[in-house]
Amino acid sequence: MHQYLKAIGFENIQTRKDLKKLLKEVEENFTHQTIVSYRPGEDFCEFQKEFGQDVGITLCGELDDEEHFEAAYYFPYFEGSGVTTYAEIDVQRKIEKEQYVGLCEDSKIGISLIFTLQNGVEYMREKQVGLAKDVQTSVTFSGLAQGGMILLPVNKNEQQILNEKRASDTRRELMNAARKGDQAAIETLTFDDMDLYSKVSKRLANEDVFSIVDTYFMPFGAECDMYSIMGEILAVRERINRMTGVRLYQMRLNVNELTFDICVPAESVMGEPEIGRRFKGTIWLQGYINF
Repeated sequence: MHQYLKAIGFENIQTRKDLKKLLKEVEENFTHQTIVSYRPGEDFCEFQKEFGQDVGITLCGELDDEEHFEAAYYFPYFEGSGVTTYAEIDVQRKIEKEQYVGLCEDSKIGISLIFTLQNGVEYMREKQVGLAKDVQTSVTFSGLAQGGMILLPVNKNEQQILNEKRASDTRRELMNAARKGDQAAIETLTFDDMDLYSKVSKRLANEDVFSIVDTYFMPFGAECDMYSIMGEILAVRERINRMTGVRLYQMRLNVNELTFDICVPAESVMGEPEIGRRFKGTIWLQGYINF
């Protein structure tokens, strides 16, 4: 049973019987359907059903000549908005099933981001006609969270904000140069990191870490597409899961200059989300490639 069903309002799914009933609802009363030629005599089929604005469940499996559907896997999804990054994207198939993960490197983060691909069947179709290879495209990130905490913002003046933006732009240029093998850029980044570590260590003696760190984006646990994040809230709206009546918060965040949306059950959030405050939690990262 997928543990992130709770993130879209299905905390009432407790048994395999409940899950089978829910997936049957997705198969029989789907909102969207996508089919792609798979193997001789078989197609790969994707059913999607919305249970609230921008949230739902995707059910994927094989469809034979007699229109018999055999489910392979499912996952809850949350559709993000806008474009998160134009970085180069690599897509890999999972070993055990016809599901895909994406990998991209964005200089704003400084690490490789791995995400579950929401439109994997569309990728299969694009790959068959040769459009998914060496194509300039973008990706829209979104995150599902089971809970989180709201923190107050760090108080800064205009000069501090301007200095941080300049430092961020300079670091991004150095990261791009380092990826191309620029030895001077690599050495500068190394010394900058050592200097930053020294400054933070001194401040931690008298300050709380969340008054020093504005936002962060770092891997969490053993799963490759799980991340611990903290980001500034740019927008917040309340939605309802139409089947269960569970309230959901959908928040647009700025995390290390990456902008994307997350969805989290309202009752599992400690604090009141408002624009300018910060959200801290663990997310399952998803991505939609804009072919």
